[in-house]
Amino acid sequence: MAKPNYAFAKRQRELAKKQKKEEKLKRKAEQTDQAAPDEAPGEPDAGAHEAGAEEASDEQPKAD
Repeated sequence: MAKPNYAFAKRQRELAKKQKKEEKLKRKAEQTDQAAPDEAPGEPDAGAHEAGAEEASDEQPKAD
C-alpha cells in the first residue's frame, strides 16, 4: 500500500487558499472601481475646502 504524501497535499491546500484570496481581492477591486465613477474627477475633495477655510481664518487680524 502506498504511503500518503502529506507535503504534496499541504502544498495543494496552500495553493488553493492563495488562489481564493487573490480572487477575493480582485472582486473587491472591481467593486471599488465601479464606485469611483460616481465622483467627478475634476471636483476637489470636501476636505480641501475645509482646509482652505481654516487658512483664510488665520489671515484675519485678531481683535484684542
